[in-house]
Amino acid sequence: MNEYDSNRIYDYVKKIDYKKTESLQDANCYILNTCHIREKATEKVYHDIGRLKKIFRNKNKPIVLIAGCVAQAEGEVLLKKEKYIDAVVGPQSYQKLNKTICELEKNKNKVNSTEFDVEEKFDKLNLIKNSNSNVSSYLTIQEGCDKFCKFCVVPYTRGSEFSRSISELVKETKDLVNNGSNEVTLLGQNVNAYNYNEKKLSNLIYEISQIKNLNRIRYSTSHPLDFSKDLIKSHGNIQKLMPLIHLPVQSGSDKILKNMNRKHTIKEYLDIIYELKKTNPLIKFSSDFIIGYPGETEKDFEKTLKLLKEVEYINSYSFIYSPRPGTPAAKMKAVESSISKKRLIVFQKFAEQIKMKYRKSLFNKFSNVLFENRIGNKDEFFGRDEYSNSVIVKSKENLKGKIQKVKIIDGNQNTLFGEVASKNRKVFAA
Repeated sequence: MNEYDSNRIYDYVKKIDYKKTESLQDANCYILNTCHIREKATEKVYHDIGRLKKIFRNKNKPIVLIAGCVAQAEGEVLLKKEKYIDAVVGPQSYQKLNKTICELEKNKNKVNSTEFDVEEKFDKLNLIKNSNSNVSSYLTIQEGCDKFCKFCVVPYTRGSEFSRSISELVKETKDLVNNGSNEVTLLGQNVNAYNYNEKKLSNLIYEISQIKNLNRIRYSTSHPLDFSKDLIKSHGNIQKLMPLIHLPVQSGSDKILKNMNRKHTIKEYLDIIYELKKTNPLIKFSSDFIIGYPGETEKDFEKTLKLLKEVEYINSYSFIYSPRPGTPAAKMKAVESSISKKRLIVFQKFAEQIKMKYRKSLFNKFSNVLFENRIGNKDEFFGRDEYSNSVIVKSKENLKGKIQKVKIIDGNQNTLFGEVASKNRKVFAA
């Protein structure tokens, strides 16, 4: 979502004649868009500002704005602690960036803009065309979260759930397609909580799927509580909807899920998995896992490993629990660091084994790859298959923006290597 927000920020500041520069030294305005979910996010802001100070030690200081979730969470603290920062702008106040910058150009008064004006934000951003021209693009459809997981800062930095209208989203998608996008990924803090005038995510996906020259639709990130029957059916009915689902679970233990306030059990989670597989047997899954959450015992951890084995996630994103200031979990007694680190190593080793087994199963099989760009000046192209696996092929032909049949011939943990299949060869999904 941060990438989408950053692109939209640029679309917005262009209205006051600001342009991107690849050279930080040439900047007269510096906007750092932040994410509070990252570990030690606030510390990283101060580190980045320290780097900026060194660069501009003998130059005129640029206008410095901290945007996003860290700005929302820290607000006035950032302005007081680091005098180099001129303004903080929360994620629901991006529409005020231009006004803020213009004010700072006239005077040096600090600005704290961290109100929750999400409706106003999208009312204004909807008027500005999304200029992104990537083959694969992001599209924010929903923001905020009402789940209040005890470890998560999102409800406090992004606010309550808010969904954009279907008409606005269809229009923005058409703009992206006209700019060259062949694929869109629908984004939200809880994307399947999308609900606009009783129209749900499945309705939105259907409407977007009708757009000519849009070939692929993905969405991330979802929550098990909002995985409705109609959304499950969409994975059997809408061909443009890709068969990879990112469905965070965080733990394989019901006890830990309860302590997290996830409001679902492992059985309920697996029921969704099985229903999706029944609807479309080609569906694969990825997930997020928190290792060493407060109260996690060895038995709880073993249940997480059991879930990993049962679902066989093709990608698993795992992290040692680290407290976020202001969240209920931050007050809980942490698992000893050395124990958490050992569990993470075990988990990641097991997850990689499952991942590599899956990847090796793709060798000598064919898949459809959407190519996003050329690699440097080489006759090599990077793309992603239906399951978002990174694929590299050699080709004299310019493949950017094209979907090609590719035979997978080799691969490692991060990348698959293939060759473009001959014409008229049938493709069998992996």
